Amino acid sequence: MVELTEAELDETGPERTCIVTRAKGSPDQMIRFVAAPDGTVTPDLKQRLPGRGVWVTATAKAVTEAVKKGAFARGLRAKVIVSPALAQEVDALLERDALQYLSLVNKTGLVVTGFAKVEKTVAAEADIAGMLHATDAGDDGVRKMGQVLSRRYGEAAARIPRAIVFASSQMDLALGRANVIHAALKTGPAAKAFFSRARRLTLYRGLSEAAETANAEVKQGAGSQPDPAANDMANGLGPGIRNE
Repeated sequence: MVELTEAELDETGPERTCIVTRAKGSPDQMIRFVAAPDGTVTPDLKQRLPGRGVWVTATAKAVTEAVKKGAFARGLRAKVIVSPALAQEVDALLERDALQYLSLVNKTGLVVTGFAKVEKTVAAEADIAGMLHATDAGDDGVRKMGQVLSRRYGEAAARIPRAIVFASSQMDLALGRANVIHAALKTGPAAKAFFSRARRLTLYRGLSEAAETANAEVKQGAGSQPDPAANDMANGLGPGIRNE
């Protein structure tokens, strides 16, 4: 592994350099890490912690490689303590952050759950912030929800974010409701912030390629109208997640 130069480590412009691949990207596409006072490598998701930081492409694969290759010690120019499970710990932090925002969206009254209520909301709203499905949702239900969007918004349905990242039990806890399988999020700043975090978690987990084929099969279905959101995987945005 080629070590980064001092200039690359002290970047302050619009791009940062990954200590694993040396690929450059915006801070939003990477995760910053710093050494805590005790020398433990700590993820700085909000990019606010003091001291020299190093950047890693925001995927579990890249973080795992950074741990395996000793990139943190070289990048931080110090003896550091690196958890062997750092990639999993970052995943847990990203997941918790997204769920906290989902809870916040719910507190603002922008979450509608239940198939019938979601369908009614989609029919009544000029637009919605996005759709959320449980990872353990039935294939038929997810496909039908896609058709609801297609009927209401036509081609514009392809621009509506759709997230499939949490189990029903996790959604239950975040929303304070039972048996949540499908949810529609009405338009608002909190909802937009949630989908941004859900997208980041999805990309971190590297789910886009693995779920592409299954996602297309589930949402199009035999004899049904094609669902514009079925290609979410192909654009690298993760399963069921699409930019507006």
